[in-house]
Amino acid sequence: MLAMRDLQKSLLICGALLSAAFALGGCSSQLADMTPADAQVHPREPGSYLPVHDLPPDRDQAVIPPDQRAKIEAELAAARDRQAVAAKDAK
Repeated sequence: MLAMRDLQKSLLICGALLSAAFALGGCSSQLADMTPADAQVHPREPGSYLPVHDLPPDRDQAVIPPDQRAKIEAELAAARDRQAVAAKDAK
């Protein structure tokens, strides 16, 4: 009679543990759906492929003329040289 009671207790404990495991397992899917407040919103379904063959429209503005481009490059080179000298002096 004592062995039967022990068997019933152990079955009752196993049943309680099993039902607790199922209950917690059901909550895990809801927890996985939760996101932080500052998270970026992503669509549930992934979109289609990116449009690789769509090219941007042609520019309305003309390309920089070569003389202006040379002037800009010279100004940038002079600024770089000034910064290099200033960096050497700072050391």
